[in-house]
Amino acid sequence: MEGQGSQTWVLLRGLTRESAHWGDFPARLLRALRIQQPQAQLELLDLPGNGDKHRQSSPTHVEDMMEDCRAELRRRGVPPPYQLLAMSLGAMVASEWAAQYPEELTAIVLINTSLRPFSAFFRRLRPSNYWSLLMLSLTRLSLRQREAKVLSMTTRLQQQPDRVIEDWVSIQRRHPVRKRNALRQLLAAARYRASVAKPEPPMLLLCSQGDALVDWRCSQAISRAWGAPLRLHARAGHDLPLDDGEWVARNVADWLHVREVVGQVTAPMPL
Repeated sequence: MEGQGSQTWVLLRGLTRESAHWGDFPARLLRALRIQQPQAQLELLDLPGNGDKHRQSSPTHVEDMMEDCRAELRRRGVPPPYQLLAMSLGAMVASEWAAQYPEELTAIVLINTSLRPFSAFFRRLRPSNYWSLLMLSLTRLSLRQREAKVLSMTTRLQQQPDRVIEDWVSIQRRHPVRKRNALRQLLAAARYRASVAKPEPPMLLLCSQGDALVDWRCSQAISRAWGAPLRLHARAGHDLPLDDGEWVARNVADWLHVREVVGQVTAPMPL
């Protein structure tokens, strides 16, 4: 039997993004999950320096971000084991979680991430974006200009970009991310090195071949190193859940279904 918390899904966003940036994706995901896990529940966490924690100082090590997430779940009274769905910087946090506390996790879905030592730095962050990211952190752009730039860098399939930008501007006004914290998060991502050893919890990798921020081959490299299944979206950008949340939700549910079927086939026959 699975543990009490085994149908709890923890969602983690990336660099300078908070749980509100998921948009309507959590609702889409929950509908798909409950086909396989009727009691599925979501816990949306913000990394220190983002969202409800925007007044905190962002750690410069992924390990400290991971420990903050664990402490937050304890504070909420949500026991392990958990299932994680995380993207970008959040996926690094999930990877470290799996390395240090594998007994707390029963499934991991990583979206559009990159990890040392599996990929070179120029693939982990495309060179064309170095200057753009630096300018976003250091210049005095208006909120709308900044969010419009982030949207253009991270999405490709938006039908109503102006509405998304307005939503993001409202989020930043409510929970402004300090420039210092943005740089500290970028430093944490740049210096993080994942374990070479394959994580114990089952893992699914999702990535976008249209990702202009992180080369999709970074996910391919992780898949080869850790033997985890990889599913590719041909057209979406870096923010895959925003560009095609239904695709993400469907692929997660399909993966859970396959795992369930395989588990039933390989289970010992009763005497």
